[in-house]
Amino acid sequence: MGIIEKLSSLLGLGKEMDLETYMSSDELEGVDVLYKGASQYVKPIALQSEADVSTVENELSRGNIILLNVSPIAKQTTRIKNITGGLKAYVTKIDGDIARIGETLILLTPKGTKIIKKKKGA
Repeated sequence: MGIIEKLSSLLGLGKEMDLETYMSSDELEGVDVLYKGASQYVKPIALQSEADVSTVENELSRGNIILLNVSPIAKQTTRIKNITGGLKAYVTKIDGDIARIGETLILLTPKGTKIIKKKKGA
């Protein structure tokens, strides 16, 4: 049995559909066939321009958690403050949350997911 046949049997493909057809299907584009689908993902996004804000908002509306890397514009503090201010307003509106977790990393969560920002004392 060749590798194509082995993969076909692992993926549960019948004789009426071969692996090449399965892999080139438009509806499965971008799906990792080695893992089961999840209802929520943690997605890293590098903030390079204001256009990336819409990508972040779109992913949050889909229920995904965003790990935002602001290092590409780290030296532009005013720009970062404006963008993060807008993102903070957005996550507040959707009942999500936002927290800085490093010098250049910001964690954003969708509706219903909150971030614990302070450790409780012992």
